[in-house]
Amino acid sequence: MKLSFLGAAREVTGSCFLVETADTRFLVDCGMIQGGREAEARNRKPFAFDPARIDFVLLTHAHIDHSGLLPKLVRSGFKGQIHTTGATAELLEVMLPDSAHIQETDALRAARHARGKRPAPPIYTREDAQECLRQVRPVGYDREFAPCSQVKCRFRDAGHILGSAIIEISVAEHGRTTRLVFSGDLGHPGRPILRDPTPIQEADILVMESTYGDRLHQDQQATEEEMIAIVQRTLSERGGNVIMPAFAVGRTQQVLYHLHRFVCEGRLRRPQIFVDSPMATEVTRITRRHLELFDEEARRLTGWHERGADIPYLHFTASVEESMALNQIRSGAIIISASGMCDAGRIRHHLRHNLPRRECSVLISGFQAQGTLGRRLVDGAKRVRLFGEDIPVRAGIRSIEGLSAHADQAALLNWARHFSRPPARTFVVHGEPQAAQALAERLQHTLGWRTAIPEHGEAVHWPDLARERA
Repeated sequence: MKLSFLGAAREVTGSCFLVETADTRFLVDCGMIQGGREAEARNRKPFAFDPARIDFVLLTHAHIDHSGLLPKLVRSGFKGQIHTTGATAELLEVMLPDSAHIQETDALRAARHARGKRPAPPIYTREDAQECLRQVRPVGYDREFAPCSQVKCRFRDAGHILGSAIIEISVAEHGRTTRLVFSGDLGHPGRPILRDPTPIQEADILVMESTYGDRLHQDQQATEEEMIAIVQRTLSERGGNVIMPAFAVGRTQQVLYHLHRFVCEGRLRRPQIFVDSPMATEVTRITRRHLELFDEEARRLTGWHERGADIPYLHFTASVEESMALNQIRSGAIIISASGMCDAGRIRHHLRHNLPRRECSVLISGFQAQGTLGRRLVDGAKRVRLFGEDIPVRAGIRSIEGLSAHADQAALLNWARHFSRPPARTFVVHGEPQAAQALAERLQHTLGWRTAIPEHGEAVHWPDLARERA
């Protein structure tokens, strides 16, 4: 058996892993590269394998850095099934057509500025996305299924976003069964809304994320107090707006949950909250249909799920005109908009109008990949380019990692401690080099595990790893 690391190796985005045996070839994730000037060029490159020869895909969750190139895979000849959880399958129906719309819009914009050059076509179209969705097959958590005769799989709750999964895979080859575990993105335990990541006990090969492998999150109480203080100070004392870049899937719903709970508990005066993301609006509707996946605390506070837009201080904008009207609001608003890393979407318009204003705040609550506008803001940029304009950054930029949907270093190590014996090899992925290195060293020194940080394109063979274990 051969395992190739074709994405999320020494970086956070573009998750993609290829497993090959004598009888089958399959992918775990097929994600889009996000952030940096080279992202589009890398996403346009041909796959490092023949898509027509891939038998099936296993998808950990719906975030675009894990699912975003699935329509390209189909466009390039993949005819197999895409197996994922039921909630993820529903989210893909929103996210993949939206991603295709962005590709088409960007291609049209490039064509207008081509100046005689032949413009590049979209990476994929909405027709490709719809064809891709026809190949998706939902599977329930904890139910074993066999995508082919040699492979058995099980999705376990990863606690990261709605529908996210750890994938357990058993591959039978040459009279031997090899157990692979892909962590996907692991959620932080003890946080409200989603359930904690499922403990896993056995693996021959573990592929483990390390997004926050080099740091600890602020505790929940301190995070909540900081968030409330920023909102109250900005809206009440300074008379400005709070702009919140948020991923449409997961983060927006998490932020809404917290803000509604703060109001219900009397810890926050009723603000005017605007969710300016058609995708986030639809994802919130999907979220309300899956309360069975929530933890007990979240199920007790279901008001915002059940009533949705009926909450008097919560507004979902739909049209472009409604979105543009938000930029006329000078004070008292919390505007939550995508994209979460500020590289596309309506959030860029709200930043354009509010970054120059000292009375405003930009509250960043998620990981910001290298090369993204969000990362530049977090790193202290004094000026940024938006829509061809040089925009001064006078608003307060505040980053709250305690709201992250990713486990921190301590939580990652605690999840690893549930294994009954060390995997033959643990491959640390989905982290920038410093984070991956820090987690790999802690796994080695604390648990005595054999770890490696694969390079992009690197491949390993199971018989070699099995002999090392022996």
